[in-house]
Amino acid sequence: MKDTRRTRVVLGALLVVALAMITIDYRGGDDSPLRGLRDVGATVFGPVERASASVVRPVSNTFDAITDAPGERQRADRLERQNQKLREQLRSMRLDQDRSAQLQRLLGTAGMGGYKIRAAQVISAGQGFEDTVTIDAGSRSGIKRDMTVMSADGLVGRVTRVGPATATVLLATDQTSSIGSRLEGSKEIGIVQGRGRRGLGGHGATPLRFQLLDAAAPIQVGQRIVTLGSQGQRPYVPGVPIGVVERIDRSTGGLTRTAYVRPFVRFTSLDVVAVVVAPPKTDPRDAVLPPKPKPPATPTPSVTPSVSPSGSGRPEARPSGRESPSTNPTRGD
Repeated sequence: MKDTRRTRVVLGALLVVALAMITIDYRGGDDSPLRGLRDVGATVFGPVERASASVVRPVSNTFDAITDAPGERQRADRLERQNQKLREQLRSMRLDQDRSAQLQRLLGTAGMGGYKIRAAQVISAGQGFEDTVTIDAGSRSGIKRDMTVMSADGLVGRVTRVGPATATVLLATDQTSSIGSRLEGSKEIGIVQGRGRRGLGGHGATPLRFQLLDAAAPIQVGQRIVTLGSQGQRPYVPGVPIGVVERIDRSTGGLTRTAYVRPFVRFTSLDVVAVVVAPPKTDPRDAVLPPKPKPPATPTPSVTPSVSPSGSGRPEARPSGRESPSTNPTRGD
């Protein structure tokens, strides 16, 4: 079509008419005089619009996906890194809270015994024939050889090797470990010896053996044992809880008596420990031992009155749920 003056005039007129119709329809709203014409246009051109949209939309979506893919991938990677960082922070907070609680208990135990301690953390376990662990404190922290190592629950062992930043601890369960000890209450003296491998294997839950020096001295299951203390307070300071007597060897004829002890410390899950860098001024005796558990209350049998079989009408007391003994002899008595 040629671009003539007439053509331009017609197009301008159509444009003015279209703008006028749009303005009238917009201002009229639902009461627009052009409402019928608008409905006719929607009926005629609606299917064409939907068909063209169904053809164009997949192509547009594919193009958008291709252009947005690098940014979405970077966003997903960034969110994954943030989630991983948050998980690590949460796990670290839980560990810090647990270790803080252990440290508070440890300080309380040391305070009761009057021990001056240096806190440390177990960082590895020995893989050889010895029961040992490595802690993250050494000579720079004032740690020396043959110092007592304890936890909030009781005796762990003694320091055997010291480096600048780490130290090796021989556990009380090691077979070469011998600890001067005494019984709670009776103060009878004996020696606690380890049985090896932290109580795992055939030794069960009693990885310690206690031998009384006096074979005739009384000993009972449930009695608790604490350290006696060494000369010069090294390698063991006095009063540190060791464990509870679980069973006693009843063999006779020996010069000593042997009992098997369940330790207070769980040697397979050591974490926060303390090295006693200065002994107490006085022997704490049994002061560091935890309170004894209360014995379970025994039920009291109820008593109910019952009528005497003699017919006197006097009630007689007897335990409920049990038959009264017969007063009449039977044949054969």
